Amino acid sequence: QVQLVESGGGLVQAGGSLRLSCAASGSTASRVGVGWFRQAPGKEREFVIAITWPGGTTSYTNSVKGRFTISRDSAKNIVYLQMNSLKAEDTGVYYCAASLYSVGSSPDYWGQGTQVTVSS
Repeated sequence: QVQLVESGGGLVQAGGSLRLSCAASGSTASRVGVGWFRQAPGKEREFVIAITWPGGTTSYTNSVKGRFTISRDSAKNIVYLQMNSLKAEDTGVYYCAASLYSVGSSPDYWGQGTQVTVSS
């Protein structure tokens, strides 16, 4: 089992930056691929960005290319989502998700979500 706890959401102006954190704990927490998904009001949840374990291969949706980066601190089992040049359309609840090795499209574990609001 893996437990995920997100932090770092908040309100930011367009063009600003935020860093989200996802802390993983549990028996297999050190061997999971982790991804971030988001859900905007009235829309379905969508994939944003992910990182695999152990290779650290990253993938992302085109709308965040060049603006969002994902990284992990393996010693602490924390994955970070650095969001720069934020836009109003980045607003939503951001969820951390994980599965063994690679998060895929149907992760096994989910965090509770953290709100990100970008004001224009």
